[in-house]
Amino acid sequence: MSLLVAASLLLKALAVPLLGRVAWVDFSTQKIANRDVLMLLCLGLGAQQLFSVQTGSWWDMGLSAIAGLALFVLLFPFWVLRKVGAGDVKLIVVTPFLTGGTDLVVFSLLLLLFALITAAVVKNPFMLPQGAFRLYAEHLDRKGVVPFGVPIAIAAICSIVFQIVSRLIGYGGIETFL
Repeated sequence: MSLLVAASLLLKALAVPLLGRVAWVDFSTQKIANRDVLMLLCLGLGAQQLFSVQTGSWWDMGLSAIAGLALFVLLFPFWVLRKVGAGDVKLIVVTPFLTGGTDLVVFSLLLLLFALITAAVVKNPFMLPQGAFRLYAEHLDRKGVVPFGVPIAIAAICSIVFQIVSRLIGYGGIETFL
């Protein structure tokens, strides 16, 4: 494995705890900080650029930019109608740079799965065991709020972990990496 690919994977790995923080903060406060989104964008752009230099093809970065623009255009009207928060729109626009253009299918399928689970839990909190989490889900249901940043972040984390593991296996495992 080349040093550029290893650095690219390291930048993606650094995004995982930040995505976890974004998910927790969005779940607890329904806010996604611009600072976190910008940091994720920088990590994603850096990882994409290193990988593009290694492969000699800018296709993945271009596909990520096109996907981000398409997601912004599709979700902007929902933000205007107050159906989706601005932080959620910014976060989902940045995630194609983190996951890479060629792995957007994996991210999209995971996002669909986690979004359905999140919506089901918020709309049907009686499915949860008794406790503080259930009370909070009932509170979210009364407010009519679904923290959409949580499934976005979890889907991005799973997609990044899938990429790291598949690249390490594809390059002969962790022994080759070390």
